[in-house]
Amino acid sequence: SGLRAHNTIFDTAVGGFNNGMTESDLIAFWRPGGLFGGRNGVLGMTNTFNGIGVIGLDLANAGSSMAGYFVGNVHIEGNLNVNGTVTKSAGSFKIDHPLEPQNKYLYHSFVESPDMMNVYNGNVILDSSGEAWVDLPEWFEALNMDYRYQLTAIGAPGPNLHIAAKIADNRFLIGGGSPGMEVSWQVTGIRNDPYAQENRIPVEQDKDANEQGTYLYPELYGQPESLRLTGQP
Repeated sequence: SGLRAHNTIFDTAVGGFNNGMTESDLIAFWRPGGLFGGRNGVLGMTNTFNGIGVIGLDLANAGSSMAGYFVGNVHIEGNLNVNGTVTKSAGSFKIDHPLEPQNKYLYHSFVESPDMMNVYNGNVILDSSGEAWVDLPEWFEALNMDYRYQLTAIGAPGPNLHIAAKIADNRFLIGGGSPGMEVSWQVTGIRNDPYAQENRIPVEQDKDANEQGTYLYPELYGQPESLRLTGQP
């Protein structure tokens, strides 16, 4: 490793400050009453426009190389911008509960798929002929392939509801409904942009030789802690 740092109980092992940040900022924001109770392993701060608190670079970008590795939960307050792939065991959003924001949090799990799937949906009112065109974003066909459709009639049965014209020129036609009927639609597509073409997510993958026989969560399989994959070099 290029740098190893030991985190003492009430200090920060590695601290980085940008554009006027001082030790007093660290004490005020992060130590006694700070987000992590004053027990930080690595701290990076910036208060400048477009500044970055912490940067990890994977110059190899091959095999199992990574710009960062976390063992445990990761909490993000703000936007996450990753130039690459984020691999996780589970994920959710955490927000103040809309009905009781002072006292509760609300969690939702991410929607997962074995494909690089994009989801689009909406509602539309059918015209006097029982039809309606649905316009998609102008970049839809440039981004997606392998389209899938779902239609749901609202307020009354729609036994003849169907896709009258498949997606072309970033739009499709719903037909077979009653005039004035409201229809809820959903379309999915698989990413087909140049980056996705070259970086498909492997659904099943053998563990590396040094990971064989280990588990991410051995306790869930009745295995001892000694078989946990730690990610340590």
